[in-house]
Amino acid sequence: MAKTPIAGLLRIGWDTVGRIVERVVNDHLDERRLDGLVAIGCDEISYRRGQRYLTSVVDHHAGAIVWCSPGRNAQTLQRFFTELGPERTKTIRAVSIDMSGGYEKAIREHAPQAEICFDPFHVVRLGQRAVDQVRRDEWNAHERSHTKTGKWIKGTRWSLLKSPQKQSIPQLALLAEVQQANKPMYRAFLLKEELRLLYQLDDPALAPAHLDAWLAWASRSKLDAFIKLAHTIRRHREGILAAIRLGLNNGRLEGLNSRIRLISHRSFGFHSPDPLIALVYLCCARIIIELPR
Repeated sequence: MAKTPIAGLLRIGWDTVGRIVERVVNDHLDERRLDGLVAIGCDEISYRRGQRYLTSVVDHHAGAIVWCSPGRNAQTLQRFFTELGPERTKTIRAVSIDMSGGYEKAIREHAPQAEICFDPFHVVRLGQRAVDQVRRDEWNAHERSHTKTGKWIKGTRWSLLKSPQKQSIPQLALLAEVQQANKPMYRAFLLKEELRLLYQLDDPALAPAHLDAWLAWASRSKLDAFIKLAHTIRRHREGILAAIRLGLNNGRLEGLNSRIRLISHRSFGFHSPDPLIALVYLCCARIIIELPR
């Protein structure tokens, strides 16, 4: 519930609701939640306008958020490792993150023994962005929507971005038109789908060869967006392959982030991140409260 109806139902002050939640979380949050962490995931979420972010750390084995703090840079994650301590940090073997932000720097500095795994969803999304950039370049080259061809290119967006299995018959028909009418856009589509197939291989041992072949193809594709993407993926190659080998992704953390957005929306009006963090722990850290009756 939002804080206002709770305040009216219980006949207490609006600010009192947040203080009650913080006090309950302080009393019931398990201090052992940070013990024995082996595989964790880190991600950020915007909770307020003006570039206000929270960084959340989830335990992949427990499926619960174990740490949350304002910010989304290397200094933010350094606070997590400081609270964790050197001894407990040594047990971490893998950390899943996306390619943005300064999390990688903090992990390599404080947990050099851990393998960094780059989230597959974000890798595939980079491929989708590259496809869309190729489409926009073609759209600009054909005078945008001022020409018939420009209007047609604008309408091909979802045929290029969606996988063939999820496309409707009209979208598949439009994709066939792209194959015949615009070779650069169709080549971009094939590159994006080949990158997606990296995560659908029957044998993960084939992933290195598949990724190397994709990098070679993208580098000579004559598409600026994919040449740039190939440089990015080549720099993060080991982390991409580690995610496939270990089967780690941030899917669970993305689901928890959706829950945090819902909590923030229902309880809007926070003047500081502390009440929101308390609610996050209350709802996403598996806190069990024994009722008096």
